Amino acid sequence: MLFKMPSGGSVSLEMIPLILLALRQGWKVGVVAGAAYGLLDLAIDPFVVHPVQLLLDYPLAFGVLGLAGLFKPTVRGAVLGATVAVLARFFCHFLSGVVFFASYAPGDWNPFLYSAAYNAAYLVPSLAIAIVVVVVLLKALDAAQPSPRQLRYRGSATS
Repeated sequence: MLFKMPSGGSVSLEMIPLILLALRQGWKVGVVAGAAYGLLDLAIDPFVVHPVQLLLDYPLAFGVLGLAGLFKPTVRGAVLGATVAVLARFFCHFLSGVVFFASYAPGDWNPFLYSAAYNAAYLVPSLAIAIVVVVVLLKALDAAQPSPRQLRYRGSATS
């Protein structure tokens, strides 16, 4: 963990293996692995105020990282996949923030603006780090042992 936010969330490397797994093995494996990681994160470091918030901030927020697997395991696919996956995670945390954490907003801040700013403060840097590291690791892993998904796309004109 590089930086921890006061009410949950952190700038960290936790999304990297989930995004990489999804890109190499597909979205179904990625979603299951992400949801499992979310439950593990919940067990280790819970911050729960409501059962629906638990679902939004843990299994759903990490499960949607598997959406990266909807994209080809190429550099372009990694950038797009990571971005889409983290935007989906942002939406889960944003919704949770608006519904369950509006009271944390300072002064007269709009709950929508507060939730967006709070969650973007750690997800944007985490996304930037994840893109760089995932692209480097994807190239290295594919050089050592191409994923079955990579082999499928090698012959296509858009890879």
